[in-house]
Amino acid sequence: MIVDFRNNPAPLPPVILCDSPVTSVESFRFLGTTTTKELKWEQTIRSLTKKAQQRMYFLWHLKKFLLPVKILVNFYVAIIESILTSSIMVWFAAATARDKAKLQRVIHSAEKVFGCSLPSLQELYVSRSWRRAAKIAADPSHLGKNSFGPPPLERGSGPSGPGPYATRTVSSPLQSAC
Repeated sequence: MIVDFRNNPAPLPPVILCDSPVTSVESFRFLGTTTTKELKWEQTIRSLTKKAQQRMYFLWHLKKFLLPVKILVNFYVAIIESILTSSIMVWFAAATARDKAKLQRVIHSAEKVFGCSLPSLQELYVSRSWRRAAKIAADPSHLGKNSFGPPPLERGSGPSGPGPYATRTVSSPLQSAC
């Protein structure tokens, strides 16, 4: 039998796990991130934008109470920026410019409330990726550390120094803002 793959590819056999077939879905949601069959992130961005805009309502009301800018910035970082950067390491590189612009508009709205500039979405992504790399480098037990080198030493057998869970101070990009 000759199969013409250009016109009508043969259907793939179903994937079977534990004697039951696995059904294919268009998208699924896991830890707040919606992954589609085509690995598009529009649903995730739409959800993050909606959540962040809802929280902006509270920021505007806090501004009306004439709270200090430092408290408003702390609220923004804890409540709004944490939403904007939720799973950013997963979707940022593949997100479209249009999707990134939707999230950037939320940041611009917050800038209007504060009257000063805030880190852009790109800067937040870079700072998160830098922090992640620093965390991996500082933790000798991390699976990604020395992936291509010799295996890590047993705990307690290496040179003395801070352990893998030593506290570190990481400066926020907003500490210099406003």
